[in-house]
Amino acid sequence: MASLKDVARLASVSLMTVSRAINNPELLKPETLKQVQRAIDELNYVPDYSARKIRGQGTKVSSIGVLAIDTATTPFSVEIILSIEQTAREYGWSSFVVNLTAQDCYEQAIWQLLAQRPDGIIYTTMGLREISVHEKLRDKNVVLANCLDKTHAFPTYIPNDYDGQYFAIKKVIEKGYRNPLCFYIPAEAVAGPIRRKAVEDAWQDAGLPLSALRQYTMLFGEEHYRDVIGILKKHCRYQKADFDVLICGNDRIAFLAYQVLLSMGIRIPEQVAVLGFDNMIGTGDLFYPPLTTVQLPHYELGKEATLHVIQQRKHRDTIQVPCQLVERESI
Repeated sequence: MASLKDVARLASVSLMTVSRAINNPELLKPETLKQVQRAIDELNYVPDYSARKIRGQGTKVSSIGVLAIDTATTPFSVEIILSIEQTAREYGWSSFVVNLTAQDCYEQAIWQLLAQRPDGIIYTTMGLREISVHEKLRDKNVVLANCLDKTHAFPTYIPNDYDGQYFAIKKVIEKGYRNPLCFYIPAEAVAGPIRRKAVEDAWQDAGLPLSALRQYTMLFGEEHYRDVIGILKKHCRYQKADFDVLICGNDRIAFLAYQVLLSMGIRIPEQVAVLGFDNMIGTGDLFYPPLTTVQLPHYELGKEATLHVIQQRKHRDTIQVPCQLVERESI
C-alpha cells in the first residue's frame, strides 16, 4: 500500500504539502493541489486517519467499518446497524458507519471508509439487494449483510425469506383459510420472486389448487403502493370481501390494506384475516387489531456479520438466517 512519502516523491513536493492537500486543501495553490491529487490517484493512496488516533500508543483497538447503503436512514433495517455496534462493543471492538444514499458519491464513501483502516468491513443495505462490491474493497476483509454480490465471492448473511413465507402460509392453511388474495412486492426486488414461490409451494404442498390463489405483483416504485386501493375495492362489495385472507408482501402493503378494509366496514379478522411480512420496528402492535407478520432477522444479520469478522470465520458461504412468524390478532 502506498505511503505518504510515495505520494510526496511522485508529486515532487514535501510531506507537509501532501498533508495539507489531504487535510487543508484550501491552503494550497490550485496547481499544487492538482499535482498532489494526481499522485494520490495514480498510487491509489488512502490516508490513514486511524494513525492519528493511536500515535503515541502501543496498541490499537480493533475496528469494524460499516458501509451502509440507506440502512442507517430508514426505519426498516436500522436494527442491523444497532446490532453491529452492540456486538462489537461486547467483544471490545469499535465500529463506525459510513452511510450512503443514492445522492451520495460512492467513491468518496469508499475513500472515507478505507481511510479509517478498519480490521473488517460489513457491507449492508436497506432491503435485500444484489450489489457489486467496489474493486477497492475486493481484497479487503469484507462481509455482506442483507445483500448479495453478483460474484458470490464474499461471506454473506441474508434472511431466509423462502422458509419464513412458506411456514407462514402453512399456518394460514392450518387455520382453515382457503380463499386468499395475494399482493407481492415487485419482481425487481430480490425477495419478491422468492416469497411468491414460497406461497405457491406451500399452497400446492397442502394439496390445494394453485388456481385458488388470486395473485397481484406490485409494480416497482413508491407511487404504486396506492394501486392496492383500487384492486381491493374491486374485491370488496357491500361490506363483504370475496376473499378470506389477505397475503401482503410486506407490512407497508398491509398498513394500506387495513385502512381500505376498515373504511369499507370489513372487520379484521372476523371477515378477512391479514398476513404481513417484515415486522417493521415499532409498528406491528400499532395496527388494530395487531398484525400477524414474518420477522425479518435484521438484528441477527448484523450480529452474525460482526461475529464473522471478530471470530475470523473462514467460510465464504451464503448463510440464510431464519425468519420467525410473529403471531398476533389479525389471523
